Amino acid sequence: MSLTVAIVAPGNMGAGVGKRLTENGVTVLTSLADRSEASEKRAREAGMRPVEDRGLMDADFLLSIVPPGEALSLSKRLSPVLTAANKKPTYVECNAVSPQTMLKIADMVAKTGTPFIAAGIIGPPPKPGSKNTKFYCSGPAAKDLAKLNDHGLTVRVLGDQLTAAHALKMSYAGITKGFTALGSAMMLAATREGAAGTLRAELAESRPDLLGYLTRQVPDMYAKAYRWVAELDEIGAFVGEDHPEHAMLNAAARLYEHIAEDFEREKKETGALDSFLK
Repeated sequence: MSLTVAIVAPGNMGAGVGKRLTENGVTVLTSLADRSEASEKRAREAGMRPVEDRGLMDADFLLSIVPPGEALSLSKRLSPVLTAANKKPTYVECNAVSPQTMLKIADMVAKTGTPFIAAGIIGPPPKPGSKNTKFYCSGPAAKDLAKLNDHGLTVRVLGDQLTAAHALKMSYAGITKGFTALGSAMMLAATREGAAGTLRAELAESRPDLLGYLTRQVPDMYAKAYRWVAELDEIGAFVGEDHPEHAMLNAAARLYEHIAEDFEREKKETGALDSFLK
């Protein structure tokens, strides 16, 4: 039986997932409402078919893949359409949000009578020949998403506990993005105090693994930093304000906010990081 999947929206991840699915025989729908020309181009190149919100209801699964700060508003936007639909897709919340935010989205979707699956994506947008992008899903209906394993995706079912997938995503992203923030902060501090050269030399000698990681990850972070602000805030919410590490994650969010602004304007901080890593 043919499968139809709706993906909102065709950003880098959404379009990458869409292309993988279309290459494996899936009809992929998307919404281009309020999207940029770049999004339209990505959707077209991925073979995604743009439809109005009502058209998204023709899908078997609706994957929400948007920046973390837009996840809840998307569920609110689609709520009336889902309520009115006779045939309802299974709503799959795939965004980097805390379990607390995911539960708000799940409650919003539940009120429409729509099946719901929680999912966390770990890895980059799918590339030809790679299997580095994994969908961890949880909830009573999670096993249904496993059929996408037959269509080019890697889906791992964690069980019936609805919060499991987002707890995993927050924990993993807190480590990777948290370490990138810490490394960036220390490289900038060393640069300000004239210790950049010696710090880099010491890392190369005693921790080449860490220097290699930062050399790969930090430059790649600049263009994504604006999206990571909301994600780090969600990770902080996942940890909880009662724990001291909440402040650490909040500080990482503010650092990414600063780097995002710098990358769009002076490129002073990102330039200093580039100089360090070269």
